[in-house]
Amino acid sequence: MNEILQYTVQGLAAGSFYALAALGLAIIFGVLGVVNFAHGACYMLGAFAAAVLMDLVGLNFWLALIVVPVLMFFFGVLLERLLVSRLTALDPLYNFLLTFGLSLLLVDLVKREYGVSGQPYTRPEILGGQLTLGALRLPTYQVFVLVFSLLVCLGVWLLMTRTRIGMIVRASTEKSELTRALGIDVNRWVTPVFGFGIALAGLAGVLAAPFRAITADMGSSFIIILFAVVVIGGLGSIVGAVVAGFLVGLVEAFGQAYAPTLSQIVIFVLMAVVILIRPAGLFGREENA
Repeated sequence: MNEILQYTVQGLAAGSFYALAALGLAIIFGVLGVVNFAHGACYMLGAFAAAVLMDLVGLNFWLALIVVPVLMFFFGVLLERLLVSRLTALDPLYNFLLTFGLSLLLVDLVKREYGVSGQPYTRPEILGGQLTLGALRLPTYQVFVLVFSLLVCLGVWLLMTRTRIGMIVRASTEKSELTRALGIDVNRWVTPVFGFGIALAGLAGVLAAPFRAITADMGSSFIIILFAVVVIGGLGSIVGAVVAGFLVGLVEAFGQAYAPTLSQIVIFVLMAVVILIRPAGLFGREENA
C-alpha cells in the first residue's frame, strides 16, 4: 500500500509539470487557435533562466518562481507581437510551422551558448530530505511541487471563472465569433493571453529545474507528451488540460515502476483510446455539424 501511495505522489508531482504547461498551451490554443510547438522550448528556457540567474546574480529559487515567469510573459508578448500575430489570419498550419522552427532555433541557440551537458541547480535546503507520514516517506520537494502546482491551477481557475477578464477569455475560447458579435474586442486580449500561457510554461520549467536535468533538449520529449496531454484533456479545455496532466503523470509513474520499457507507450495508447471513444477529448466540446 505504501508503495502505491509513493508512486501516486511521484506521478502527481510529475504530472504537475504537465498540468501547468498544458494549461498554458490550452489557453493559447483556445484564444488564438495556435498550436504552439515552441511551448516545450519555453519550458526549457524557464529552467535555464532559473539556473543562469542563480549563477549570475544569485537569484534564489523562491524569487525565481516569480521573476522567471514574468520574464517569460514579456518574451511571449514580444513573440506574439513580432511573429505570431502576423500569421493568425492565415491557415493555422503556418503558425504551427513558425513555432516549430522557433523551437529548433531556441534549442540550438542554448546549445551554442551552454553546450549539451546539464546545468546544475541546487534546490532549497528546506525542500530537501523526506517527509515522514507514519510508515510513508515522501520526498519533500515532490510534495511541494504538487501542492504549489495545485494552488496555481486553482488560482488560474478562479481567475477564469470569477473575474471579468476570465469570463472574456473563456468566452473567446469557446465562442470567439459570438463574443465579437457582442461588442467585445477579443483581439486586445490575444497578446497578454499568449504571454500568460508562455509564463506558465516558464513556471513549470523553474519547478523542474531542481528535479530534472537542465539541458537544451529537455523540452523536446516534454512537448511530445504535452501534446498527448492536451489531446486527452481536449484541445482548448482548461480543466481538461489540468486533469489530463495529472492523469498522464500517474500513468507515467506507474508505468516506470511496473513496466519501464512501456511507460511512454502507455501514454500514447491512452491517448488513442480516448480519441476513439471521445474524439474531442475528455473535456473537449464536440463540434456541431
